[in-house]
Amino acid sequence: MAEPLAPVAPQRVCASADLHERGLAVVFDVTLWGQPARAFALRFDGRVVAYMNRCAHVPTELDWQPGEFLDLDKRWIICSIHGATYEPADGQCVAGPCLGESLIALDVAERDGEVYWYPSPDIRPILFD
Repeated sequence: MAEPLAPVAPQRVCASADLHERGLAVVFDVTLWGQPARAFALRFDGRVVAYMNRCAHVPTELDWQPGEFLDLDKRWIICSIHGATYEPADGQCVAGPCLGESLIALDVAERDGEVYWYPSPDIRPILFD
């Protein structure tokens, strides 16, 4: 029987001021199901949201340039490979090959001018020896 994972403290992503409304996202490294992966945080409609940088259709990174996840109108998260379109507020796919599926969300919060994400059993920080 596998040992239960110990709780992990919230992890700093960036300063709150680094995330501008519908601007560039901050990309950061995590582990997803024990494997290295990337996640991103961005500010949309006044709040910070964070997701795994992984399309729900094909597990490929979404950004078309570093930190660029939103379409030209800054309304939707768009997959750079095949155009799957996601609602930034909740990660739900609203158009494209994964319609009805969702991005994998990370629990995030802002406090004292900083953005933090909260590890889960599936999404954990990268540990260095």
